[in-house]
Order: sequence, then C-alpha cells, then structure tokens
Amino acid sequence: MKILVLSRRRSLYSTRRFVETARRMGHRPMVVDPLNCFLVCGASNPSVYHKNSHKRLDDVDVVLPRIGASITEYGLAVVNHFEALGVPVVNGAQAIAQSRDKLRSLQILAQHRIDIPKTVMARTPAQIERALQEVGGPPVVLKLVQGTQGIGVMLAETQSALEAILDTLWGLGQNILIQEFIPESRGRDIRAMVVGGKVIAAMRRIARVGEFRSNIHRGGEGRVLLLPAEYERVAVESARVTGLTLAGVDMLESRVGPKVIEINSSPGFEGLEAATRLDIARLILNFAVEYSAHRRQSRARA
Repeated sequence: MKILVLSRRRSLYSTRRFVETARRMGHRPMVVDPLNCFLVCGASNPSVYHKNSHKRLDDVDVVLPRIGASITEYGLAVVNHFEALGVPVVNGAQAIAQSRDKLRSLQILAQHRIDIPKTVMARTPAQIERALQEVGGPPVVLKLVQGTQGIGVMLAETQSALEAILDTLWGLGQNILIQEFIPESRGRDIRAMVVGGKVIAAMRRIARVGEFRSNIHRGGEGRVLLLPAEYERVAVESARVTGLTLAGVDMLESRVGPKVIEINSSPGFEGLEAATRLDIARLILNFAVEYSAHRRQSRARA
C-alpha cells in the first residue's frame, strides 16, 4: 500500500518512525512537505503534484497529515484537496482546523458536556477582574489560541502578573485564553492516544522541577498509565466530537474527574513509545491501512 506522510521534515521522530515501520510492514511510504504540494483545481482532471513536476501524489492509498502550526492554512488546503479527490485521509481538514484552534475545540467539548477547566476569552483591561471571578483565580493559566507543545502557555500567580502578561500579548495582537488553574493537577497531566475510536496507549506526564507545564517537549517525564474507565470514555468522546480519528487527548486529574485541556490532531508519540514500550507507529499504521481499505470498499459498493 502506498502511504503518504505529509510532514515538513522527514527527520522528525514520528515521521521517521512511520517510514521505518511502514517499510517493515511491506508498504511503500513517502514523505512530502505540504508546502511542496502543487494543487490543481478544475472540473477536468483535478490533481496534486510534487513541486513543479508532473509526478502526481493523489494516486496514494492513504494520507497521514502531520500539519504543523506554522503552515496551518496551506497545510489544511492540501489535506482538503486530497479529501476532495477521494483519497482516504487520517484526520480531515475541518477536524484538524477545529483542534488547532484552542477556543473552538473547547467550545465543541463544552457543547457536548465534556468537562473542561473554566475558560474565558477577554480583550480589554476592563474585563480582567471579571475574568478572574469567572475562573476562580489567581492563579490562572494563560494560553495563546494557537500554540502547540506547551508553547504560549503561562501561569500568572497574581493579578498584577496577569495584567502585565495580557498587556504585552494584547499589544502584539494576540488573542489569549484565561483558564481556571486546577491546583491538584499542578505539574502533571494525562495524554491518551485515541486511534479509530479506541485508546491505544496512555501516560501520565510529570513536569520537571520548577516547571508547571508537563509537556515532554518542555522537559516533562512520561510514565505508563492504565487509564481509568472514565478517563478513557472522555478521551474517546473528545476525539469523536471533534471529528478526529487520530488524536492525542490531554486531560487534567481534578477532584471531580477528568478535565480536557487540549486535543492534538498531529500528536507526537516519542514520549509515549518510551513510556509504554508499545509500537505506536505500527498501531497507527494498522488503523490507516484498515481505514483505507474500508473506505475503498465502501466506494466500490456505492
């Protein structure tokens, strides 16, 4: 089976693992930078080419998008084009876009009664005091609406610190989320990998000393976790309502149960493989192959 991985760099851990594992499984993987995709629209012969060549890319069996935040707009156009051409894609453009926008994804979760930390979006200094009342702070967590791997996530311990951070970021034209701080989960969270409506692996992430963000890319440590049933249910439902067939669901452990803080449409799994000793790349590829076969069989019957 021809498997196309859309990724800016083939040297990235997840991309490299997909290629190595796909080859061992007997498939033909290829890695293409989304920015090198040349899109042709038209009623007659729409297609996708590599760079300015005549090498078509839409003859692949399945696409695995790994769309980074820096190329979201063009990357989503590429994914959408593959979908329009009927190529099976693991995570469609709309689902990726919804998960990439932190506020939109939280709105969808709240709409489906999935618990999240109380969150406020404000834009003027006059709203700060009311925002603090709503989220029960300080302290509060601040997040850029667009951001990954813990980038753009800050902790404001006091109102004056909050005002200073917001003044700076608002001055730079950034939209900021002000979020409830869950003290019992300080410095730790849970990452659950959901593939095809099932949790295939989970870990608890522990922040390094002096850091409240537990992301592996920020120096956090991953520890294998047997996910409690309620956390598993919430992870699967979170992926479902956002339309993701592959998702990294991040949750806080609060006194009242799981609170979802983020859903990732291109989740890395280096830390998860190290913590669980599972072949996450193979599990994802197995699903991608089955998904492609099912989609093509459905089209053939239609």
